[in-house]
Amino acid sequence: MARIRHIIMAAMVVAAFSPATTAAAAAASGRPAGNAARSAVGQVRVKATIPVGRQPFGIATDPRTKRIYVAGFGSRTMSVISGRTDTVVARVRVGRIPAGVATDPRTNTIYVAGEGSDTVSVISGRTDAVVATIHVGHFPYGIATDPRTGMIYVTNVFRRTVSVISGRTNTVAARVRVGRFPVGVAADPRTDRIYVTTGSNRVAVISGRTNTVVARVRVPFGAALAVATDPRTDTIYATSPRGRAVAVISGRTNTVVAIIHGGFQAAFGIAADPRTNTVYLADGAGKTWVISGRANTVVATVRVGSEPLGVATDPQAKAIYVTNNGGNTVTVLTSCRGRAAARCR
Repeated sequence: MARIRHIIMAAMVVAAFSPATTAAAAAASGRPAGNAARSAVGQVRVKATIPVGRQPFGIATDPRTKRIYVAGFGSRTMSVISGRTDTVVARVRVGRIPAGVATDPRTNTIYVAGEGSDTVSVISGRTDAVVATIHVGHFPYGIATDPRTGMIYVTNVFRRTVSVISGRTNTVAARVRVGRFPVGVAADPRTDRIYVTTGSNRVAVISGRTNTVVARVRVPFGAALAVATDPRTDTIYATSPRGRAVAVISGRTNTVVAIIHGGFQAAFGIAADPRTNTVYLADGAGKTWVISGRANTVVATVRVGSEPLGVATDPQAKAIYVTNNGGNTVTVLTSCRGRAAARCR
């Protein structure tokens, strides 16, 4: 777990974490049980394991090009994976200590946050080359895009801000103050809202139209880390490594509507598949947890590699990608829902 501690130092966020509080009234039991678990296990399987750069961390997919992009936290590179062949087809040198990765499928552009260089590298998906380097705040960590508006959002851990980048000009268009130790960030293109986890028990909600914080959602643990959105259901999921829980937030009311406790050791990266209303969680301890977004319960676990930290989905390909920080690999999971049994063996 040494690598995990190093990465989360990435933020003194861990130092900022306090013991999780209980919220029994909202809690949903997440332990796999009964027919639901057995059914889900048959619907998710390991398809491939791909060697990548040292200490893979952030990951993002581009469903249009069937490419997957992986930040090598310990290698100063971004690996480019072909989703068609499950092989690394390129490596791109980026800023120091690359962490978060995000894609804009409309422009075929990739953005990588470099913690050690206080920059965001802008990469052309057509040429696999850096086309711009943007200076942001101190210790950029999380990054997200809104393809509808062409804006990119970057958390600056030691500046208490989110940098708002114009994808058209590759310049910082605004800075939004959100609170101490902002880490995770996710955008909902349908509502033009951006969600930011911080070192407190609040998730900040930013309006993409005004670049201001319009709400702060209280979560039932000392601090949250990763965050993901499901635009189809207007639902947000926030993780807590030390709280061992996932908070489920309604985007309509900006309130926590459920807490998922699944028996996982910790809760790191998280990603949603809007097509199946399924959520995938990397636990840092060798497993990916499969959560039903309809029931807000854990329905299955899948063993992956060593120290899984990041996760991303490609709903069109029915694929899930998990970065194994301790094994220098990416595990490819396939969702068999809706496929013929012969295609899912």
